[in-house]
This record gives sequence, structure tokens and C-alpha cells, in this order.
Amino acid sequence: MTITLVQNAPSLNRSNLAKSIETIKKHSSHSDVIVFCELALNGYLLQDKLYEDAYELSELSELLDVSVECDVVIGVAIKDGVSTYNSALYLSGGEVKHMHHKVHLPNYGMFEEARYFFKGESIECFDSCGRRAVMLVCEDLWRASTISEVSEIMPDIVYVLVASPARGFGEKELDIESQWHALLKTLALLSRCHVVFLNRVGFEDGLGFWGGSCIVTPKAEIQKQLPKFVEQTKTVELEHQLYRSQKWVAKIG
Repeated sequence: MTITLVQNAPSLNRSNLAKSIETIKKHSSHSDVIVFCELALNGYLLQDKLYEDAYELSELSELLDVSVECDVVIGVAIKDGVSTYNSALYLSGGEVKHMHHKVHLPNYGMFEEARYFFKGESIECFDSCGRRAVMLVCEDLWRASTISEVSEIMPDIVYVLVASPARGFGEKELDIESQWHALLKTLALLSRCHVVFLNRVGFEDGLGFWGGSCIVTPKAEIQKQLPKFVEQTKTVELEHQLYRSQKWVAKIG
């Protein structure tokens, strides 16, 4: 299974849609799945701009069209009637195959998501290129209940879409980076799955996003990590035998 990580810097406007489609077209021929970050089609600090820039699914027909060539995981603010959600979409074969609404909305410090978004209600499994998959959005993973729930599902792959600002500059790495790695490795190990972590870069209203997107194996090892603070698109082949062996160990353990 070939995953293309798109670590970019979305703008706070709708120009992201055309840029994302261009990126998908460029990499679709050598990708099974192309993964973008949280709110990749909108930018993160939407605030009141959310009400004009959130998308209805009917406005994403061009994006659905390019998912005929390869599957796409992308973050977007979605309108559903009077409600607006911070969502992750899984697009495949010209259709929305799965949609996850962010369940846990941060509402502290620099984060005010609960003020603008409605929260999702569930985490569900779906098919991703013949593998059992789950999608999470950022704060979802910062709950022990989420890790417990996903480990019960025991998927083959978890897509984690993130917009994480840089915090805690240490000598070797950011404090927030080490904290994320601890969560991702715990999820991978307990769920015996690959974890695809996609964080954005760039700046918005004083916030700097650190990137560091990576793929974590079922053995809780980082297979590939992108650099911090710079845009980069990278295609990675998952180590298929790892999740099969981990599932086998789980059955006999």
C-alpha cells in the first residue's frame, strides 16, 4: 500500500481546493492513498469566517472526480444543514466513502473550536484499499477513551489529521513533538496497526505549525518522518508484513 503524505501550508481561504486537486493529479499515478492535514481545504483559524468558507459536499465535485484515480484523505469544514463540523473525508472512486466528524473539540488556550463547530458522535471503521481503517482528527487522539476504542476495533491503519502549533522548544525536539510521538506509538502498539500522522506547516495569526508528519509501524517504530516547518510531499510504501504479524501475535497472545 503506497501512501503519499502532503505536508503543506493551507491558506485561510478557498484557494486550497484548487491547489489540493493539482497535488492529487500530480501524485495519483504512484499513490494508493494521498493524505492531507486537518482543515486542509480551509485553513485552521477560521473563526467567524467559518460560516462563509465551510463547504457543502455538493461543492466538492471536482475533488470527488480526482478520487477516481486514487483514494484521498483530507480535512475540511463541512456544512450539514445548520451544523458545521471539523471533518476528515475519505474519497474513493468518485464518492465520499467515509466521513469522520471530530469528536473531541478543544476549547482552551489558543483553541476555540467548540465555539464554532458541532462535535461528532462516533469513531467508525471503513475499508481503505482492502484494509480496515479509522480516521481521527487531532484532539480525538488526546483521550484515553479514543485509544481504547480504536484498539478494540483493531484496524490495519489509522489516519490522524492534525493542525498542531509548535510549543515547547527543547534542545533536540519540540515538547509537543515528543508528546505526539508518545500518543502515536501507543496507538500503533495497542491497535497493532500502521498510524499515518499528517500535520501541517505554515503560520496563521501568530501560530506556527511544525509539521513532522510521519508513519508509525505496528511495532511503534517511525518508518518515515518529514522535516519540521517546511512543506514537503513524500510517497511511502507501507511495510505490509508488519501489521499481519502483529495481528497474528494478538490472536495467540
